Amino acid sequence: MSLTSQSGFDYVIIGGGIVGLTLAHRLKALAPNASVAILEKEPHLAEHASGRNSGVLHAGFYYSADSLKARFTSQGNRLMQRFCDEYKLPINRCGKLVVASEPGEVAGLEELKRRGDRNGVELHWVTIPEMEKIEPNARTIERALYSPTTATVDPGKICNKMGELLQDGGVKIFYDTSYQGLEARNCLKTPNGSMEFGYLINCAGLHADKIAQDFGFSQDLTILPFKGLYLKYSGSRPPVRTNIYPVPNLENPFLGVHFTVTVDNTVKIGPTAVPAFWRENYAGLSRFSFTELIRIGFLEGRLFLTNAFNFRKLACEELRKYDMRHFRELAARLVKQFDSAGFTQWSRPGIRAQLLDLKNDKLMQDFVTQGDAHSFHVLNAVSPAFTCSFSMAEYVVARIMHLTRRRNTVECH
Repeated sequence: MSLTSQSGFDYVIIGGGIVGLTLAHRLKALAPNASVAILEKEPHLAEHASGRNSGVLHAGFYYSADSLKARFTSQGNRLMQRFCDEYKLPINRCGKLVVASEPGEVAGLEELKRRGDRNGVELHWVTIPEMEKIEPNARTIERALYSPTTATVDPGKICNKMGELLQDGGVKIFYDTSYQGLEARNCLKTPNGSMEFGYLINCAGLHADKIAQDFGFSQDLTILPFKGLYLKYSGSRPPVRTNIYPVPNLENPFLGVHFTVTVDNTVKIGPTAVPAFWRENYAGLSRFSFTELIRIGFLEGRLFLTNAFNFRKLACEELRKYDMRHFRELAARLVKQFDSAGFTQWSRPGIRAQLLDLKNDKLMQDFVTQGDAHSFHVLNAVSPAFTCSFSMAEYVVARIMHLTRRRNTVECH
């Protein structure tokens, strides 16, 4: 859609991923007469993290009870499953097992169970015989945790259906239209012309921090990109029928190499979490940015030297995963029988837009948002943001309505 005939919108959302789409959906539900536009720099929706993620709908037992992730995940899971059922989108309710590969990891299972109980998540202890009924090929020490509400979906189909519904409801989606800066306080530039807005919502993922800085936010925060890859199973008989995860290191935001059963029953192992050298460093020199290479390379070099949040070990361990043999060995610890020859094909890569606190050289574990009466910025929408998107949208839109009410009250006086 061209910008030439558009004078402006009440709300302009930057980013056509799942967070931007669900925010638009919530805005129209609460303010049906408001004009809403989505600016998407790609020719299609969900070209980045939303369309490249594993499609797992998480249950919500990894997160501490005081976090936004804990607050949003369980409800978000239910809302997303309801959306798939309502619009007859594919969903695989295959569940998840979390297993211990050595005796020392059993304590980690116990902590996950405590978190699940505090977060109100359905999560069950299962004995080894009970586990084998769920997944005969799973392997654990002593016992395992079973999450029946974990499922997998097709992220692309969900985003496309959401886009159709939004456009039917009057939301304008402008493709190939990137944000290029501000012309005035309430007017932004794009390659297709200028656009006025009453309120701006930044859901730009990998570029959210840069946009936020134009509005006075994200001053001590920056995106540090990590590349995620899976190995897909190409054999004739899938090795597992449910997701199998290891006990994670809860000090970092990555869950370790695991088995994912996709919505079409494809089995994958992964992902990697390799530090990337520019924001859209998917493959080769595609979308190369020299400026980002220098900036991100400097940051990663500093983190490596200072070993902040154990970055040196993390980076070295992740780089080793490019060795398929090592990568497969990590997955093989979770099962009794492992067909190494069946895992040979790398999946489409994704980039995790992980937020880094520059003051403390610390990865932000929880969702991070900042905003005022004129703009709102979703800065750290990492996993499980896809799962959380509907419930996160309720929270964000409520905050926006509160901020704009305060602005209107001040302006009236």
